[in-house]
Amino acid sequence: MPNGTKTDLFRVGIVGTGGIARAHGSACQEATSAELCAICDVSEEALNLYGEAFEVSNRYLDLDEMLEKENLDIVSICTWGAYHAQNGIQIANSGKVKAILCEKPFTLNAAEASQMVNAAAKNGVLIAEAFKFRHHPMHLKAKELVDSGAIGDVMNIRSTFCTGGGGGGPETRKPENNWRFNKAKGGGSIYDLACYCIHHARFIFGTEPVQVFVAAQPGLEVDDGTYFLLVFPDNRIAQISTGFNAAGGQYAEISGTAGMLRLDKVWNNGNQPVTIESHTKDGYEVIHFEPTNQFALQLQHLCDCLETGRPHRISPESCVDQMKVIDAAFESIATGKTVSL
Repeated sequence: MPNGTKTDLFRVGIVGTGGIARAHGSACQEATSAELCAICDVSEEALNLYGEAFEVSNRYLDLDEMLEKENLDIVSICTWGAYHAQNGIQIANSGKVKAILCEKPFTLNAAEASQMVNAAAKNGVLIAEAFKFRHHPMHLKAKELVDSGAIGDVMNIRSTFCTGGGGGGPETRKPENNWRFNKAKGGGSIYDLACYCIHHARFIFGTEPVQVFVAAQPGLEVDDGTYFLLVFPDNRIAQISTGFNAAGGQYAEISGTAGMLRLDKVWNNGNQPVTIESHTKDGYEVIHFEPTNQFALQLQHLCDCLETGRPHRISPESCVDQMKVIDAAFESIATGKTVSL
């Protein structure tokens, strides 16, 4: 069996069995406190393919039926972003689970996020957005260094997440071929890529931006690429560049009054070794981190929160505030103006 001899486990169900669900399935196999017990999808073909791959026999085409029959502790939402709020509210209102882990983007807007968070609170359900990087030792160490004053006062964060570089124009990114390019399914580079960088900047600064300006490069239906300028209190700045239409990978630089940290392979590192390059008054140091499964760490943290009652690293309020920034980004694109929060 994939979970070996693990006992006294939190029972996990997954709704949506597309690509990202496979990472969540692997997390269930690795996390010491969880087991994958049931899956749900509207596609019977996708459901059966996933069920065979992960040896899950409890398969459902109806979410309510899975919730009613399976006595689950946790449900991971891995559907298209456009359905996250609908699924999350349905799961919370069922009164059948203890926790919901929702893939990014949390919802499509702050109003939906508030509705989902309120439904969870009303039913005593722990809910969190699935930013896997928040549980990686590299990011935890970077935050520790920042909070210790190792680089002085943080003044600027620069980050990127670019996944293109294939050489084709927007016409090569067809909405019917991939949800990421499909407006109705919640696609777009902001929802899929920039969300990481936005959340990271909010995490490192430890506060919310007060102004948002975004320039976008349009695709066929959704934003193909974006450039963000987020202004935080005391005129601290986050600069973000993301896109399906450009090569360049993924990195983050955190610059302070007394030093700088550079993190490479910062979001999707595929269980690879990663490093922090630390430049401080004490000199230059490279801090190495062994390969790790961020999804397993993410799931284990959720289980630990359920076990101990400690708050999750990503609060429900943070999930709503994240969507407020994304709402402001779309407003800035539409108006060509800076949006104040």
